[in-house]
Order: sequence, then C-alpha cells, then structure tokens
Amino acid sequence: MDWLADFHFLRPLWLWSLLPGLLLTGLLWRSRRHSGGWEQVIDADLLPELLEASGPVSRRRWPALLLVSWVLASLAAAGPSFRQLPQPVEQPTDALVLLLDLSYSMKSTDLAPSRMDRGRQKLIDLLERRSAGQTALVAWAGDAHVVTPLTDDHRTIANLLPALNPDMMPMPGSNAPAAVSRGLTLLASAGIPRGHLILVTDGVQPEQVALIRQQLEGSGSRLSVLAIGTPEGAPLPLPRGGFLRDRNGEIVIPGLDAAPLRRLAEVGGGRYSELRVDGGDLDYLLDRGLFSAAESAEATSLQADTWEDQGYWLVLLLLPLVAAGFRRGWLLVLVPLLVLPCTPLPAYAQSTPSPEAAQAAPQPESAGTAETVWEDWWLRPDQQALRALQSGQPERAASLFEDPAWRGAASYGAGHYQAAAEAFAAGDGADAWYNRGNALARAGELAAAAEAYRESLQRAPDSPDAKANLSLVEELLKQEQQDPQQPQSGQDQDGARGEQQPPENRDADAGEDSSSAGAGDSGGDAASRQGKPGAEPPGDPTPGDDDQGGAGSQPSSPGPEENPWAAAARPEAGEEGDGEAEDTAPPLPRFTPEEAERRQALEQWLRRVPDDPSGLLREKFRHQSRQQQRARPRNDDAPYW
Repeated sequence: MDWLADFHFLRPLWLWSLLPGLLLTGLLWRSRRHSGGWEQVIDADLLPELLEASGPVSRRRWPALLLVSWVLASLAAAGPSFRQLPQPVEQPTDALVLLLDLSYSMKSTDLAPSRMDRGRQKLIDLLERRSAGQTALVAWAGDAHVVTPLTDDHRTIANLLPALNPDMMPMPGSNAPAAVSRGLTLLASAGIPRGHLILVTDGVQPEQVALIRQQLEGSGSRLSVLAIGTPEGAPLPLPRGGFLRDRNGEIVIPGLDAAPLRRLAEVGGGRYSELRVDGGDLDYLLDRGLFSAAESAEATSLQADTWEDQGYWLVLLLLPLVAAGFRRGWLLVLVPLLVLPCTPLPAYAQSTPSPEAAQAAPQPESAGTAETVWEDWWLRPDQQALRALQSGQPERAASLFEDPAWRGAASYGAGHYQAAAEAFAAGDGADAWYNRGNALARAGELAAAAEAYRESLQRAPDSPDAKANLSLVEELLKQEQQDPQQPQSGQDQDGARGEQQPPENRDADAGEDSSSAGAGDSGGDAASRQGKPGAEPPGDPTPGDDDQGGAGSQPSSPGPEENPWAAAARPEAGEEGDGEAEDTAPPLPRFTPEEAERRQALEQWLRRVPDDPSGLLREKFRHQSRQQQRARPRNDDAPYW
C-alpha cells in the first residue's frame, strides 16, 4: 500500500476543470427531464404515457458518457503519479559571450549615426530576443576587459551598453585575439565546455585569423562574426574637431574588409553576417540549427528522482469515448467552452487618457474599465502600481502603492514633492531620511531638507550622497541669508523662499549617480537605491535593504533637465514673473534683477557637476590594463585605430 501513500497529482489545478463538466452535464440532464415544458400543463404521472420517447436509449444516455469522458480527461491532465523514476541530471551549457569592438574605428560614420551606436543597438536587440541561457559581455580595443561575466540577467547587460564608447578604453588598437582569449576564459571559469562567441567588429588583421584559430582548437566553442561598416568607410571624428590621421598625416578612412572576417567565422565553426536593419542578421547568427541538442546540455554523473506521470493510462480509456463522440457529433458541445476563454475583453475609446488629460485630471485608482477590473483579479495593488510606473503614470502608481517608500518614490516622480516627503516620513532608516531630504529640497524647504540629510548621516555616516547633498543645501541656505529676497505685498518671507527656488536648484541630489529617488528614466528607476521602488519589483519591496546595484550597475542619473517627470512639474521659463498662473498651479513670485542674477549663477554652478556614466567602467578598465601591461609588452607597431 506504499503506492497509495505516495499517490498525488503533479498538476492539481487541472482538477478545477471538473466543475464546468458537472455544471454542463447537470444543465443537459435538467433540459431533458423537463420534456419541453409539458409538465406545467399535464400531470407528471400521465406524461410518460402521452409523450413519445425522444430517441433510443443510447442517445438518452450520452450526457452520462460525456460526464465520464470529461472526468477522465481532467484526471489525466492533472497528472496522477505514485512512482518515482531515476533521471540523469543535465547541466545547461547554452552560454553566449558577446565580444564588442571599442576600437577607434568604430567611431566611423559610414553607418549613421556611427558604427558604435549601431553595434550597441544591435546587441540590445539580441538581448531582447534571448529569453534563456547565460550571456557575458567583453569590451575590447588594444586589450580586452570583462564588462559583465556570464549571467542570465540580460537587463543588466542592456543597461551597461549605452555607457560603452571607444574613448573609455585605456589602450588603443584592435586586438581581436585578446577578446577571444578573454571570452574562452569566461567559459572555462564557469565550467562550460562548449559555448558560442559572437565577435562584433568592423575588421581584423589577416595575421590575427591564425592566432584565433589556435585559440579555438580544442576549446569546443564556436565563433561567429557580426560585421559592422561599409567597404567605403568614413573618416574618424576627433572630440575636439577634425579627423584622425596616421603617422604620415593622411586622414584615416577605415573601410570594412569582409574577407578576413569571413575566414575567421569559417575557422571558428560559426557564421558570418553583416549588420542588417531587418533583424535577419540575428536570425542567422542565433539559429538553433547551428548547434546540436547535445551542445546545449551536458549529462552529468548525478541522478535525480522524478515522479512518473501515469495520466496516459486514463487517456487510453478516453480514446474509445472520444471516437464515438466525434462520430455522433457530441464534441460540438465543447466548442463554446474552447472559444469563450479566447474572447478578448471589450475596449473602450480613450480608456487610457492622453498625457495632457492625465495631468489635468488624474485618474482615480479604479477607473471602472474592463482592464482595471481584470487587473484587480490577477494583480496586487503593488504590481499594478509598478506597471503604471513603468508606463509613465506616476500619479496613478502613487495612488496604488501601499508601501510608503514605494508611494513616496512614485509621488516624487510625479512632481508631488510634498506628498513624497510625507510618505518617506513613515520610515526611520537612513534611506528614508535621505529620500525625504531630496523631496523637501525639491519642494523648496531647504532648512527641513538639511535636517533630513543630517538624520540620514546619523544612521549612515559614510554615505557620500547624503554628505554631498547636505553641503549643497547648506551652501544654498548661506547664499539666501547673504542676499535675502525683499518682501513683497501679499507674500510672507518664508512662502516666497519656498517658491523662488529654481527647478535646477531644487534638484538636491546633484551629487548622486544612480542613488536619487525618483530618477524616473526609461528603465523604470524610481528610487534612490536598493530597497526603494524601482530597484526591484513591488511584489516583495524591502525598503531597508542595502545597495545591490549601486552606481556600477546603472548609468548615472540624468540631470534635472533630462528627468521627464520632474520637467512636467516645473514652470516654463516664460511663466516666471508673469504674476498670473493657471488655476491648478500656485502663484509664482516676481524676481528682482539681483535675484535673477543669483539664480543664474547658482544654475551655472550646479551645471559644473560632472555627469559621466562610464566613469566607473573606465577606471576599472584602466586598472586592469596596468596589470596586463606588466605581464606582456605593448606592440607599438599595431594600428591604433
């Protein structure tokens, strides 16, 4: 009787399908029992004698046969099991290493806007197609550097790609063998015997093909090539103007030499494709037919017991009933049940308001549309809020978030800084006080913002962002005290100071990288650091967690003028000094010439803060390059582009 103790269903949710079968059979039995409504006018005892039988006995029993078939099908789909079988364990080896050329020739503009921009966008498209498997990214020029090791987090790689450019590489040149060697090292260190390398470049030297062939021999990995450029080429622009010249003073025009690249793909056992706009290059390079099933998974010596699905025995019992039902047309009853779940929900005109309408009249939490009702069935409020935040609806997200930290970040992104400050006040951690200081600074309450930053530093004394923002706010307070605004009629001093803060000066997080709450970029960042909304999905918010990504995993936050949410809440330049404001906006104060000059000076001072998203990667590559130069000498005869 051990099998009875081990009996269970592998897919128990399929047992819910028994309910529609019971309901359908009951309705059919009830309709036949009522005999077309004669029982209401004729005595029930006389009905059998007065009415003729509706058909043979077999036809009258088909509802019972339908019920039996339905039950057998539901039980078979639920997967009854009571026995375990040993199965070999396979290790997935579907690994892809992207080798991106960052040599100076990638700045050529023969492919608009440049070869570099087209190559980065193509890799982003590749990552969007790649739904499974591990992927790594290696940047190379005169030497190769690992941007990200093998990981299944493709979004992280896509976020780092825009920060890569040829100017950040410490050693000029085009050393393709170093890139292939680095990619093979990543595969070997991860214990993956066979992988796929894709070299994204605009050319290799003919003598490098033989070196790469030696590296690939015995590795079991394949090398494909994605060529970028045109045979005609174009000059290489310099940052300070002009074009790159060789040692003879001639302008360098690197064209695409496809012959060495084709040869390289051939010796590497992969495929060669030139850059295309229709995605056919990715279809060709990523074709599964290039690799056998044995290369995507490797069997190990380990074994694991898996439950054996015994539902196929019930399918054998079901086959005669299904065959009989198909012959007599019984299966037509199931057609409405198959079509009903596929029926789309009705769409309503303007169910999603335009941005102008949404700003003028924000939608409530429950709009009453079919889409909202459907989301209420399947998504929790925090999950609905994240979708609204990612679709550019921070006001709706703020009304849906239940967690105060998430609600504060959404309000911050919507430009409701006072509401954001009140939401962040619910927390007492360093991050909560830091975010509250950002919101208060945006709202113009500089004194309260400085106090919030001090509270954050008491809990996290080593926070560089809080120190930088505190020093900035204190500097602004000192300048206000040195040149106070003259009182005006109808306004008190405190109220004017809260409104006169310029939009750029309200950005009290100018010293941050990606640690600013409400940095609402296209990637959906809405919080200052890990634990705030935007750092992880709202299904499990943990506002008190430490940083996980930091500035190294995300590009720097955009400046005040690049923040679309903050810009939507700012007054236009022409509105300052107008004296009249819209009904939905607070009245703006008039500024004296001295005050306007002071505001302009502060704006220029804030714009001096450098915004360099690739700074961390540049320093990392520079450090690695110093260590590698000690191990091998530098070849100065190689082309530096």
